[in-house]
Amino acid sequence: MTQGGKKKKRAVNRSIMLAKKIIIKDGGTPQGIGSPSVYHAVIVIFLEFFAWGLLTAPTLVVLHETFPKHTFLMNGLIQGVKGLLSFLSAPLIGALSDVWGRKSFLLLTVFFTCAPIPLMKISPWWYFAVISVSGVFAVTFSVVFAYVADITQEHERSMAYGLVSATFAASLVTSPAIGAYLGRVYGDSLVVVLATAIALLDICFILVAVPESLPEKMRPASWGAPISWEQADPFASLKKVGQDSIVLLICITVFLSYLPEAGQYSSFFLYLRQIMGFSSESVAAFIAVLGILSIIAQTIVLSLLMRSIGNKNTILLGLGFQILQLAWYGFGSEPWMMWAAGAVAAMSSITFPAVSALVSRTADADQQGVVQGMITGIRGLCNGLGPALYGFIFYIFHVELNELPMPETASGGSTDTQYHLQQNSIIPGPPFLFGACSVLLALLVALFIPEHTNLTVRPGSWKKHCGGHGHPHSPQAPGEAKEPLLQDTNV
Repeated sequence: MTQGGKKKKRAVNRSIMLAKKIIIKDGGTPQGIGSPSVYHAVIVIFLEFFAWGLLTAPTLVVLHETFPKHTFLMNGLIQGVKGLLSFLSAPLIGALSDVWGRKSFLLLTVFFTCAPIPLMKISPWWYFAVISVSGVFAVTFSVVFAYVADITQEHERSMAYGLVSATFAASLVTSPAIGAYLGRVYGDSLVVVLATAIALLDICFILVAVPESLPEKMRPASWGAPISWEQADPFASLKKVGQDSIVLLICITVFLSYLPEAGQYSSFFLYLRQIMGFSSESVAAFIAVLGILSIIAQTIVLSLLMRSIGNKNTILLGLGFQILQLAWYGFGSEPWMMWAAGAVAAMSSITFPAVSALVSRTADADQQGVVQGMITGIRGLCNGLGPALYGFIFYIFHVELNELPMPETASGGSTDTQYHLQQNSIIPGPPFLFGACSVLLALLVALFIPEHTNLTVRPGSWKKHCGGHGHPHSPQAPGEAKEPLLQDTNV
């Protein structure tokens, strides 16, 4: 009787697996080229952000031409809406990918993230409108990290996420410079066509070459289970912040330091181009240099600091560099000041990896996903609030572009903008000074974080709705803290 029951159970499991394969349509074997690997995810990320990187300079020009009045405010609203929609939709898309597979959602997120690209030359208004709405699906990194988690063991996951992060940075090191050069020589229309072609290549690569990673790893008992609201609730992780005082201190530090960083990323290149008088080539070179220095800072320098001065002191040092960088951006009125502050900005990029390392060392093994999920949720919220906040501060301090001419001198800069800036504004960049004050508060909070402690977040409800049918390699694995600082943004 026992053997008959086991055979019946195996038959049921085989039926479930067969039905799963039919619905996911993998034909019993993974579609694509070869077995699922990290390199498939790396190519998807590189092509998507390389396409967007090409449009760095054209986007800044189109943004000013489309919104000649209140340019910074409109830019903040566009990026803010996109960030908030991404924050709200990421848990639901992650939960759905746990059931329906990663490949289909890779295709969905890449398609909708890149959908605005061809609209730049067709209709700028539709271009920015679709950018805002695309935030619902602009969560490629979440699906990519889930894909990587499916095919890697836990001990090698951090290295795999690091490879994805490095690829993201590499795509932005080269593409803005290439786009600026092609735009200057052949016109922006060619750049838009090239970016569209690369986005289509990415979509075709997912369709043809990327194999499904999930079916073979998914537990049969989890398939077909309903998706609960707790799983799709974007605020689920934030609700647990106050359950431990140390967790609360870390989360407040992350919020106060990443809020100005998210706002800075949304508007800084526009600020360089239109207010500081940088040419398109100078902006591209700035991105490249900053990217290279950040990669060095987050690898070699971070490793040396962690060994020499300890985890907490590394966090404090990174926050100190961030305060100096933001204050320099805020008071700087000359291009060389921006370059100098950019070098300091690269050093400030060590803060979040150091925070992640602190959490991973101090949290219990069964609490890693909970605490890292909280930090990721707060960062996602900042991606929505930061751009809107920066745009609003630019607006209330009357930092506008509607009276600024844009002729370029022989060196590629617009000197009139700098004269206008110096004559009419004591503080060239008010949002950056606000950001410096926010990071100063983060530094004061971080002083109270103990170097060695155990984080004890009550996992009750978390395990209740994540353990029921969540995938064992879901995106909330400990390695998720390694995600890039520029999560799913278009430069």
